[in-house]
Amino acid sequence: MQHSLRFAVVTALVSLAACAGAPSQRSAGARGQGGDAAVAALYQRLDADSLRYTAALERAPGADAEAARGELKAALDDLRTAATQCTQLPGCDQARFVAAFDGLLRRGIGVEEAASNDDDGGGTTPEATAEAGESSPVVASLPELGRSITLLKGRELGDIIALNGPVKAALETWLTQYRPNLIDAYENYRYMRHLMWPEYEKAGLPEALLFGMMAKESGGKVHAVSRSGASGPLQFMYATGLRFGLSTADGFDQRFDPQLSARANAAYVNEQLAIFNNNLELVIGAYNGGEGAMRRRVAAVGGAPSFWDPKVYYDVSPETRDYVPMVLAAAWLFMHPERYNLQFPKIPDHAGSITLKRPASIAELTICLGQDGGNLYNGWFRTLRNLNPQLDPKQREPAGAKLVVPRELEAVYARDCADGKWPELAAELHAAIAPPVSAGVAVRTSTAARTSAKGQTYLVRKGDSLFAIARKNGCDLKEVAAANGLRGPHYHLKPGQALTLTGCAR
Repeated sequence: MQHSLRFAVVTALVSLAACAGAPSQRSAGARGQGGDAAVAALYQRLDADSLRYTAALERAPGADAEAARGELKAALDDLRTAATQCTQLPGCDQARFVAAFDGLLRRGIGVEEAASNDDDGGGTTPEATAEAGESSPVVASLPELGRSITLLKGRELGDIIALNGPVKAALETWLTQYRPNLIDAYENYRYMRHLMWPEYEKAGLPEALLFGMMAKESGGKVHAVSRSGASGPLQFMYATGLRFGLSTADGFDQRFDPQLSARANAAYVNEQLAIFNNNLELVIGAYNGGEGAMRRRVAAVGGAPSFWDPKVYYDVSPETRDYVPMVLAAAWLFMHPERYNLQFPKIPDHAGSITLKRPASIAELTICLGQDGGNLYNGWFRTLRNLNPQLDPKQREPAGAKLVVPRELEAVYARDCADGKWPELAAELHAAIAPPVSAGVAVRTSTAARTSAKGQTYLVRKGDSLFAIARKNGCDLKEVAAANGLRGPHYHLKPGQALTLTGCAR
């Protein structure tokens, strides 16, 4: 019974590996709501077949071994059929089926070895028989997918989630006060996925890790800038960005480019995985606290310590102690939202474009697009900024300019924004100015504003952008640009340049 059981599981897994390795074919009938329902039905089958298989395993050592064998085979056959159908549906996560099969294999091995040890009273658990990816035909057949399982979907991260207090606390944080942040990060990511995920996929890295890092770093806000000057959706410092190909081109800081930022992040992660012997937690900690400091810390401890080793964990900064579990928890929730009563919004990631029929800024487009096209609550400002990071959202682009937008907005733009009342309303609001100051009228301002109006000076450093400088000092971007003769949308700066800051709140 035991040998036939292992053969059945292995055969099914190898068959599934062939399915997952094949290119996904998208049928026209699978798109839209029907496609979503079909994917959900496949996931339900996956859960049901897994439960059916587990129940049969429990009966396998007993008197009804023959019936249990039939149940095992039936569950695997149906799951394999569902996995094959998954390859035909857009949006269906094939890796989810592979991970399920991988878990079933471990349970089968556990039952097998427990049965073989019955004579001497010994016993073993699935967790004790194999490390993540060991002896798995999935990993053997699909090295790049196996790597994803080993790092994020296998026993290592599973044990951390189950046993590690900091990660469980991080899960609670994401699911409570940070739940809106997590949902916003997911929404932002889905609209940029066509730019970011291919870079991770080419690097052989799991998508969940990309999402986890982005969720914690910026929440998917492409123009995010930290107090220390880290910039972009994945928060690169200027020097580190340069190391991985992020420079300044035509006045645009490429750290704000989601595709280039994802490419640089993937290169960094792969570099550090090689240095830290594929210890993902150390790599994530190095990304936050500096790889040099992490290498020195690990060398001082000696051997191959875990990030959770007290000598490492309590030696890193409180920020890094918070950062690593938060990234891991966000990645885990990305893979398994249903386990935590979490629902991510269903958002297509098909890119489109519009050619402006009349001059308009991103701010004006946001007003005339309203909440149509699927974004019912937040409007399109953040998405348009993220997809067109090189543009100043307040500056009008000329007619004929081309902007990247979600595909569903192409029809909305043609209907509502090319002409009519909404673009006229947006233009009216955009042109609004404060009333002129009459002679003899005193204008009340804060002390800080009065001081800055006299001509506060800022010395430009490497990595600075006018957006970040204006934000940091509470200045009006256009006033600073005008005072220094800078033209948008790029506002090109040079290190060492002295800027006069005007219209600032501090």
